[in-house]
Amino acid sequence: MSTAAHRTSTRPSAAVLTSARQRQGGDRTGSRSGNSAEHALLRLQASAGNRAATAAVQRARAGEQAGGQGSAPQNSTAPAGAQKKNYRDRIAGLLDRFKKNLDPIDTFIKGVQTPANAGFTQQAAAAANEGLKHSAAASGTSAASGNLLTEATGTVVSGMDAYKNMKDARKHETGAGHHTAGKKAKVKGTDAVIGAAGSGAYSAAIAKEVTKIQKAADAAVASEASGIASASVAALKSVRSVFRVGGAARKYRKVKELGDPHLVHAESLARLNESREHANWAAAEAFVALDAYWKQDGEGRLELIGEAVDAAWEAMGEARDAAETLQRAERDVEKLNTVQGYAKKKQLTKIGKETVGGALGESTKAAAGVVTAVAAGTAGLASNPVGWGLAGAGAGLVLGVTLYKALRAATKRYEEVRRPEVWAPQGETPAEAASRSESLKHALKFWKKVSKGERQAMAREIYALAAGPHIPGSGGTTQEMRQSGMALLIALKAGPADHKLDEDAWVASLDDPAKTDAWIKEIAEQLASG
Repeated sequence: MSTAAHRTSTRPSAAVLTSARQRQGGDRTGSRSGNSAEHALLRLQASAGNRAATAAVQRARAGEQAGGQGSAPQNSTAPAGAQKKNYRDRIAGLLDRFKKNLDPIDTFIKGVQTPANAGFTQQAAAAANEGLKHSAAASGTSAASGNLLTEATGTVVSGMDAYKNMKDARKHETGAGHHTAGKKAKVKGTDAVIGAAGSGAYSAAIAKEVTKIQKAADAAVASEASGIASASVAALKSVRSVFRVGGAARKYRKVKELGDPHLVHAESLARLNESREHANWAAAEAFVALDAYWKQDGEGRLELIGEAVDAAWEAMGEARDAAETLQRAERDVEKLNTVQGYAKKKQLTKIGKETVGGALGESTKAAAGVVTAVAAGTAGLASNPVGWGLAGAGAGLVLGVTLYKALRAATKRYEEVRRPEVWAPQGETPAEAASRSESLKHALKFWKKVSKGERQAMAREIYALAAGPHIPGSGGTTQEMRQSGMALLIALKAGPADHKLDEDAWVASLDDPAKTDAWIKEIAEQLASG
């Protein structure tokens, strides 16, 4: 085998330069020969003075540094496209942060202030109390204004996110990155459309309350229009929730159809256990043969013992490998059982949230809007207790789901920094655990997403089961287990057809280390969506 050739650097080392400078320490001429910029300094000092010399040397050194790095002079201004993208990302980030800070206020308005305003309006109409009616209208104006600000900001953010993900989907064309970006583009696009409709409904609500304050003649018309607008938007949200419930139910059914991993892999585990037993028997027989050769006499005894030792050593290795393969398969079966259970739980949770907060809550709000519009059109501004009750019930359902989601997110953020070792990636040193007070502060940062939680950990486990042998940690996965992992991906809508790939290319992408991050992100998204 040839010795690798090492390239010799032509640049002198720091030690050589230091030694040369020490030898030339007393020689003024020698010291001046080290740097052309110092020659220029001495000449310019005699003719133009220190200030001019310093400026010239600084310019010369800057030129030498640029030339030494082998780079051409760079323009300080970035390309127009890069600047535009940077500004767009910064604006989108600021708007998203602003919207998330408005969300708690918006939740309070929708869940408490708006139903309360409806109740006071109904009471004022029943008692013919003009003062209370005026106050309720003023409070309704402020509530609708707050809703409009949050909804309009969310619409802009959703639109920008949809545009960004559309570009990402076109850039990737196929694969996990394409599917993740494409799906987010559709979701955010739908959010932008519904947000625009919601902004119009809140604008109509503001107009309705203002006409009540001003006691305008067309107050009944404004109230009717507001009721129709709010009913239409709530109906859109309810229909979207119904579709989401259907998608989650289908995904749950497909995961359930995969069956109990313990039963599915019972036969393969039995085969592995049989192979382990055979390997153990072969190792035992090899040691019996070795013992027999030790007791023999005569010529060739040592040669026979050597062969027996080699056979026994090989048999021990095979027995060890068979035992490790069986243990790995048993652990993978438990992992598969865990991730399948988690996937089903996520879909059931989504079904519950979308049913209560979306399908029921929004449809109830839509009914309240219809009642308001009918009452305004038939009885002027006379309030209807049915509309008030429906509005309160719908708002209560939506508020309950919102609070549940907020509490769950806060708990996950707390665990993320309080116990970072729980969901840390395998082989990665977890971050230092934060104190209880710091964890509570982090939990209250509702604008931050959980980056290292249970869902991300489950996504890594699923990918490890389905990934190819070239992915670190997946080389010992049996073929049967790898097939089960791939089947789970298909059930989660991350199969070849979803990624616009044929089966061979899809399998190859699972075995590509460069696509590991994209795959884990894709699986995490599919676990959360229906």
